Amino acid sequence: QVPLVQSGGGLVQPGGSLRLSCAAPGFTLDRYAIGWFRQSPGKEREGVSCIRSSDSTTTYADSVKGRFTVSRNNAKNTVYLQMNSLKPEDTAVYYCAADPTFSCLVWDYWGQGTQVTVSS
Repeated sequence: QVPLVQSGGGLVQPGGSLRLSCAAPGFTLDRYAIGWFRQSPGKEREGVSCIRSSDSTTTYADSVKGRFTVSRNNAKNTVYLQMNSLKPEDTAVYYCAADPTFSCLVWDYWGQGTQVTVSS
């Protein structure tokens, strides 16, 4: 498998912001749809967002719509997840994943995960 390399995350107070990055040394991310997922202890993994490669169409889970924004920087071969107005319930390990079918449904490659903690 070709790994994705994540950065960002950390501890932030409620209402704060964080930006997660997902990079792919060795292959071109704009040939894949990129999804963001999260999982907290005792809960199933949740799809957060997806950005397709062809037209950069984006989708979001209802729980993050209006607060999170996914974007690409093809020059840097990186996809970002900007998270604003963070809530304690956003606390989770966040993962990015790459879909070679552009459908946001088939996740072949995964990042290592990064912890996001929202707490006062």
